Amino acid sequence: MKFVVVGAGYIGMANALMLARQHQVVVLDVQADKVVSINQRRSPIDDQLAQRWLDEQCLALSATLDPAEAYAGADYVLIATPTDFDAVRGCFDTRSVETVAAAAQRYCPDACLVVKSTVPIGYCRRLRGQLGETARLLFSPEFLREGQALQDCLAPSRIVVGGDPHLARPFAELLLEAAERRDAPVQVCGSDEAEAIKLFANSYLAMRVAFFNELDSFALGRGLDARQLVEGVCADPRIGRHYNNPSFGYGGYCLPKDTRQLLADFAGLPHSLIAAVVEANAERKQWLVEDILRRQPRVVGAYQLAMKQGSANYRESSIVDVLRLLQAQGVEVLVYQPGLGERELPWASHCEELAQFKARAELILCNRRDPALADVAEKVYSRDLFGVD
Repeated sequence: MKFVVVGAGYIGMANALMLARQHQVVVLDVQADKVVSINQRRSPIDDQLAQRWLDEQCLALSATLDPAEAYAGADYVLIATPTDFDAVRGCFDTRSVETVAAAAQRYCPDACLVVKSTVPIGYCRRLRGQLGETARLLFSPEFLREGQALQDCLAPSRIVVGGDPHLARPFAELLLEAAERRDAPVQVCGSDEAEAIKLFANSYLAMRVAFFNELDSFALGRGLDARQLVEGVCADPRIGRHYNNPSFGYGGYCLPKDTRQLLADFAGLPHSLIAAVVEANAERKQWLVEDILRRQPRVVGAYQLAMKQGSANYRESSIVDVLRLLQAQGVEVLVYQPGLGERELPWASHCEELAQFKARAELILCNRRDPALADVAEKVYSRDLFGVD
């Protein structure tokens, strides 16, 4: 079969690599550098396993900028384009999905379109109405960790496909056949339900992050040992010892935008919990700023901006928000992030040399502790209790 994967980000590349062992896969993207990288067998995403597969696996994989070339003869079109949250409209910006769906309908009308991008609840049902009765459209959410995207595709926690079951079941079977975990649970449901599963799953993860961060804020405020609290709470098997390490707040590609979209989808229905999670994340950052200011530092440095170890992604990073708040209070902020352009975070000072960074910063923020800072441990400000993401 021929799969066209539109979008060479984490979701698109992970699926493309997994499927390319058994099927012809063409990645379509608008960024020439990504297309060149894929065709030269260099991963455009920060994922060690992805690069290893490009080096070692026999993959029927290519990439192109040309829609006509990509769509010709396609059996499936996987849409994995960005759907960022539009704060003005109060919902996801789904224009890229609509553009791709319209193009696919024009070039390969018999192909099955599978939306992998995260969308509002009810979106695919409405899109199917716009495309016409003959449109073959599914929604299949991803539950991937950044930096572990291919691994999570190969060993999925579950496979969820929403839409006409006569289309959904064969597609779910294709994913299962391409994966290495063949006993993964498969759920076929309506597209509305599949969209809701994605948003509620990420909102639960955000809620858990917010809970342990609020526990940590309480411990800070009352002079308690936060680690003792977390370990005692998580000893209950119903709670478990996972996803419990405090941080500066949740951030990254998914949790901030997905919680806000779910909040928007609740319009007209009773709700309070998701709104509280969004508010708690903002309060956490403000509380940490106040705690830092009590130490009266003149120069605060941030060691790496990414939310997770082994990641280059700092989109909606809570550390960046904390730095902005500190700078607004007159504190000089200094960033050590190799490869960060001077035009990025223009309001902050940049430092390329680690030794110089350590010398200049009076207090060093890091979301997760790093051995590289062991010699200045007395300067480090982190809420990392367990050394895991």
